[in-house]
Amino acid sequence: HVQLVESGGGSFQAGRSLRLSCAASGAILNGHSMGWIRQVPGKDREGVAAIDGEGRESYAESVRGRATISRPSKNTLCLELNNLQPEDSGTYYCVQDPLLPGGALVATGKTTVSGNWGQGTQVTVS
Repeated sequence: HVQLVESGGGSFQAGRSLRLSCAASGAILNGHSMGWIRQVPGKDREGVAAIDGEGRESYAESVRGRATISRPSKNTLCLELNNLQPEDSGTYYCVQDPLLPGGALVATGKTTVSGNWGQGTQVTVS
């Protein structure tokens, strides 16, 4: 059983930066991809950034150049997002998937049935 717990959300002014963290527990392996997917009400979930087992990073075009994803340890995932824009608002979910590469997490905004999701952390930019 995998548990993912996000932190770092809140209300932010446009132009500022945020740092989201995800603490993972359970059957997490270094080879598993982890990433961030965000949800805005009324819109499809969007993959934001991901990192795979080899450390390859993937970013959505909407955050490329402003976002940095990192995995300081097997059980920790971080996302730094700079120059925040109102369109960055949403619920950010930490996800883990033992089967998908990070690029697929970002491209689809989905995990396989073997993937795991945190409960999400709300980010509001105004």
